[in-house]
Amino acid sequence: MNINFTKYADGLVPAIVQDANTKTVLMLGFMNQAAIDATITGSKVTFFSRSKNRLWTKGEESGNFLQYIGMQVDCDNDTLLIQANPVGPVCHNGTDTCWGEANFPSNTAFLNQLEQVIAQRKTSAPESSYVASLFAKGVNKIAQKVGEEAVEMVIESKDNNEQLFLDESADLLFHYLILLQAKGFILEDVVKVLAKRRKP
Repeated sequence: MNINFTKYADGLVPAIVQDANTKTVLMLGFMNQAAIDATITGSKVTFFSRSKNRLWTKGEESGNFLQYIGMQVDCDNDTLLIQANPVGPVCHNGTDTCWGEANFPSNTAFLNQLEQVIAQRKTSAPESSYVASLFAKGVNKIAQKVGEEAVEMVIESKDNNEQLFLDESADLLFHYLILLQAKGFILEDVVKVLAKRRKP
């Protein structure tokens, strides 16, 4: 990774931290090569603190670490995008981002990642993956499984066990995503249909 540390007078580059699951921008910090090395080797996002004039691992005092997932440099080689999983609130004010809670998206962005995993496992060996084994059995078997999960979800909806209802709902959604891909679609295609139905 070629990073241009000479563009700014202090030899640091901006580092934007993004939630690896929701893609929400969490905070902005600054890094030098030592901070980058510490982040990669220590698996916790580490910055160069201009106020402390030293390396600073996010969460070293609060315990609210940013677990490092990955890093990219932009087209000008002078800004970093850090993918991380937050452990607790990110901001010192106790909010999930340094911009407060306004417009904070839900974790439904995780569905995009889940669809990518399903697509990857679609071509795996059936004996190595449950998803691959369903694809190997064909669309009729997948559709049958979606029907079974739907019935189980309906049954749980009639009881008062909220956790079982949520578990069955998750199972139904998971298998529905598999069925969509078996038919050559993704969830975004369904969303577009719903959007067209929305009345102005």
